[in-house]
Amino acid sequence: MYLGIDVGGTHTDAVALDETGIKAQVKVKTDQSDLLASVNQALREILRTVKPDGVLQLNLSTTLSTNAIVQGTTEDVGMLVIPGPGISAHEFMLCRDYHVLPGAIDHRGTETDRLDEAKARAAIDACRASGVRVFGCVGKFSTRNPLHENTLRQSLGPSGGQGPDYVTLGHELGGRLNFPRRLATAYFNCAVWRVFNAFADAVEKSLAELGLGHVRVNTLKADGGTFPLSQARRMPVQSIFSGPAASVMGIIALCDITRDSVILDIGGTTTDIAVFVDGQPLVENDGINIGSHPTLVRALKVRSIGIGGDSAINVLGEAVRVGPNRLGPSLADSVPAGAALPAGARPTLIDALNVTGACAHGNVEASRAGLAEFAARHSIKPDMLAGQAVAAAAEAIYASTQELLAEINDKPVYTIHELLEGRRVAPGRVYLMGGPAAAMKEAVRQRFELFTVVPEHFGVANAIGAALTRNTASLELFADTEKGVMFIPALRHRENVPRTYSLKDAERDAMNHMLAHLSEMGVFADRDNAQVTHASSFNMVDEGRTTGKNIRVKCQIKPGVAFTLNGQPAVPPGGRVAGHSLKLATGQLADKAGERG
Repeated sequence: MYLGIDVGGTHTDAVALDETGIKAQVKVKTDQSDLLASVNQALREILRTVKPDGVLQLNLSTTLSTNAIVQGTTEDVGMLVIPGPGISAHEFMLCRDYHVLPGAIDHRGTETDRLDEAKARAAIDACRASGVRVFGCVGKFSTRNPLHENTLRQSLGPSGGQGPDYVTLGHELGGRLNFPRRLATAYFNCAVWRVFNAFADAVEKSLAELGLGHVRVNTLKADGGTFPLSQARRMPVQSIFSGPAASVMGIIALCDITRDSVILDIGGTTTDIAVFVDGQPLVENDGINIGSHPTLVRALKVRSIGIGGDSAINVLGEAVRVGPNRLGPSLADSVPAGAALPAGARPTLIDALNVTGACAHGNVEASRAGLAEFAARHSIKPDMLAGQAVAAAAEAIYASTQELLAEINDKPVYTIHELLEGRRVAPGRVYLMGGPAAAMKEAVRQRFELFTVVPEHFGVANAIGAALTRNTASLELFADTEKGVMFIPALRHRENVPRTYSLKDAERDAMNHMLAHLSEMGVFADRDNAQVTHASSFNMVDEGRTTGKNIRVKCQIKPGVAFTLNGQPAVPPGGRVAGHSLKLATGQLADKAGERG
């Protein structure tokens, strides 16, 4: 049995399912001041139907790390930065305790200037005097040789006690060369480390108390995959923006998408907009921005806007608007039957949908009364106000979608499958999910003028996507046959290789190391879902003769879902099961996109 929980801005959704279908689903209010309470409530509701001993895995999508950054509840980080020549690291100053240190490694991993350990110790002492307990250590070419970063880790001492509580080393974030992005990623990873780990501790404790201590726990990543909670504890930055990823994976699980399409996840607070090309979701190939800082966190390309079921209705002159503010739940949800409206009650999009007859959610009479009162204050007929509010919401979603499409069509398109250079995206369908999806279907169809689909289970599609998303992983291998070394930065692995070491050898070793690493974490990874996404070999020449090869290989476990619920016949692993309506995913989410820079 798979469990999926998606902690959204308004609701926390949970589902339990297996190869025969959904066994239980719940939707509870999200307590933003105590996300764990929302998770626990959802779990307790699910366990009313599902026995704990039948559950094997829990996949969790949470807004925790995102909220910590947005709300400014992250902790102070000590950044120890070694830029080397040719770059001014002070331009990328991320925090108060930011120290630039002398030392240099060149692009081939050769130390050209020793790290000034005396200045490093002085910087560490200054951070500790400021109360800093987490550190990011980043060198410009540390992915080619992590010597200086490892030296800084040793200088900091063992974790806990007199040493730091946690250290992020830049080379462990992946093999890509982009110093500013690596700095920002290391900083945010440290900044959210403590709040994420406290949450993880509490989740594991709660699972044990609920009889789920045996369950494998994974966390959703922004790129449409999951990783074990033990790994998420080390790299919590990867869990940022996992909610939109759950949306995309949910629609993949529910619908057989084969063409250019728009995906709209309309929640209580926001609408997430994604675009599929030839049935594949687009990705932010270079990495997402967190605030104004570009990072190495690879993510599905999603645009979020402040339009949701609980978005407040506004009247500005003669114009009716919805959102972006959420002033509270809808009157349909907040006013008990027979109770009087609160003074100055503000109706929401859900209330307008109730009045238009698009849905009959909660206390419909409260929606009617509240919208009539609000309309009277602005000298508008209630039915007209409701219709204009729904149309305004559809218009705002449409306008943001067009902006996203213009941005996509202005540069090369990366799907999870490949780089589609020169490909113009022209959606022919719209897929809706989220609580208000069915109620908004007609308004969206009219504005987009496209065939519009609302799948079954649309209200908990995020949780379904979370439950079914597969574990993913990626790594990069580098080899310099002139020096006779091969290294994998993310695994801290380095070994000697002969001068005859080839690109084929590198591809084999990269794949084997990735699968072995996953196995060590207790993650089963089917080799059929693993692929090399980049492989290059360049001759190094000195005085007219070839002295060796510079080799780079990147491989990954492809993102995807364990199986789909789209009504197609299925053949699950291990044999045929008659009579159920699930279709196994078939490795459709591969990444052949090369990296730029």
